[in-house]
Amino acid sequence: MSAAQDDDVQEFAASLRRLKDRTDRSYGQLARRLNMNTSTLHRYCAGDAVPLDFAPVERFAALCEATPRERLELHRLWILAVAARQRPRTAAAAEAPSEAAEPAEAAAALPPADSAPADPPHRPWYRSRRLLVSAAVATALLATLGSLSALPDDDGPRGSDSVEAGDPPRTTQPGTARPESSKSPSPSSTTPSPEAGASTKPSAKPTETAEEPSKKPGQQRPPSGVPLTWSADSHVWQAGCGHDYVVGRPPQQVPPPPVPQDAGTWAGTQNAVHGRQTLVKISVQGRTSTAVVLEALRVRVVGRSAPGGGSSYAMDNGCGGALTPRYFDVDLDKDRPLARPADGSDSGVTIPAMRLPYRVSAEDPEVLLIDARTESCDCTWYLELDWSSQGRTGTVRIDDHGRPFRTTGIEGLPRYSYDTSARQWVPYS
Repeated sequence: MSAAQDDDVQEFAASLRRLKDRTDRSYGQLARRLNMNTSTLHRYCAGDAVPLDFAPVERFAALCEATPRERLELHRLWILAVAARQRPRTAAAAEAPSEAAEPAEAAAALPPADSAPADPPHRPWYRSRRLLVSAAVATALLATLGSLSALPDDDGPRGSDSVEAGDPPRTTQPGTARPESSKSPSPSSTTPSPEAGASTKPSAKPTETAEEPSKKPGQQRPPSGVPLTWSADSHVWQAGCGHDYVVGRPPQQVPPPPVPQDAGTWAGTQNAVHGRQTLVKISVQGRTSTAVVLEALRVRVVGRSAPGGGSSYAMDNGCGGALTPRYFDVDLDKDRPLARPADGSDSGVTIPAMRLPYRVSAEDPEVLLIDARTESCDCTWYLELDWSSQGRTGTVRIDDHGRPFRTTGIEGLPRYSYDTSARQWVPYS
């Protein structure tokens, strides 16, 4: 391969590496998403191989959030790299002596001045091939420009992992056809279509068509709604067994401790309040493969009072575990409590704390563990999670099924543990 041909391959590989470096994923993570071997992706980025099909390169660019202009440039470099790889290796060796001998051969072929003009010599095969390759490059670039003409002309990053950077979140099940954006919504849709709301009288309120006068037929609508989902479980016990509930009943009327998976039902029937500590496990994931960035987590205390009456009932009897997951530590006794990332531990091995911002999607869910504690407060509180995706931002409120979480101190309250042999609650020792 000549130096010019090798330069085409290396320039294509360097473009792949630049896109890869802007992500926080390894070659293995990217390869799994692209359904290819890690070694294959590494060879592409190192310039040791060039894919014969542009489809995996397009998926790679979308996964790395490349802009339309970057994708166009990557397609151009790929065409040159493929052409360089597919040229016969002997062509470079044959081309040099042929070109050197061409002037002499041409001079020898010139007829005498008084002779009749001869037919023009045929163009060498390698020059014809070079022209064909150049024509193929130009044709492919024109086709790519036409396919990208409907995309936005801005250079901003795209958060989509799909082939089309402007796709809205998918609302159909896998394997079903997605409705075309150029068709009007059905009459049962909650969003009225511009055609259905058209009137001969001018409207005081701008219509959807008036708000988007430059929208072209077939252009995708911008995504709307919250791009992530979440669920919260506040009945999580420390190491799977340690927890206190404050119940306003005497020990004789309180049933035995439940198994951890039934803690929510048990607490609901006893009108129990979390004592001293509330562990909230929050599962967060995107609605589609489009990346959603979790920007910040805030704590909102909406009520403070002195701990009320009742007794504290310990769900454990001194049990414990060696595993402490990473979590966000919240001190509810502070005037303005913060959610601070804290390291976890697994048999003495540190589990690094999770720090925001953090990226999730439908394929990459994440679990956040909130450890909220108080010694002197009966506090009601909830969480706010800030997110951003595809140029949009928002905040979701995380609470206990529409109500704030509640945590109360247990200092000074009678405390009991359950004696399994006597099958009754006894004073905690």
